[in-house]
Amino acid sequence: MEMESSNTISLKTSDGVVFEASPTLTKNMKTVQAIIGEGDADVSIIPLLNVSSSHINKIIEYQTLSDDGKEKEFSVEELNNDELKEFLLAVHYLNMESLFELLTGVVADRIKNKSVGYVRNYFGVDNDFTPEEEAEVRQRNSWAFNGNEVEPEE
Repeated sequence: MEMESSNTISLKTSDGVVFEASPTLTKNMKTVQAIIGEGDADVSIIPLLNVSSSHINKIIEYQTLSDDGKEKEFSVEELNNDELKEFLLAVHYLNMESLFELLTGVVADRIKNKSVGYVRNYFGVDNDFTPEEEAEVRQRNSWAFNGNEVEPEE
């Protein structure tokens, strides 16, 4: 993505790709705005250690659609669960509120009505309850488990 403007900001992704980004692209990246706002004139390239070039490409797609009022056309359905979580972490790192909210909604949809085991696996959480403790929690909070034990779809 080449832009011929002195107002562009160079962003270097974790995989070494440098994007010449316009202020329009970075306007919702609060992390980048904070770095720019620090006023360090020697910063010519902003390293984004937690963001890959594929993430920036998806962000460009989102920002373009958002600027055109077509945000609802943005989709991450092609991303598998691990890619979605990585993208969500990158967006969180960049502190992009509206895209973060959209992605957390996608994650919520993907875990909706799934089993506790599926959700634990999805987020990489180990079960630290003994079988007895888990049975007690399930009994005490049975309302939370009614109808929510759909087997996972891989």
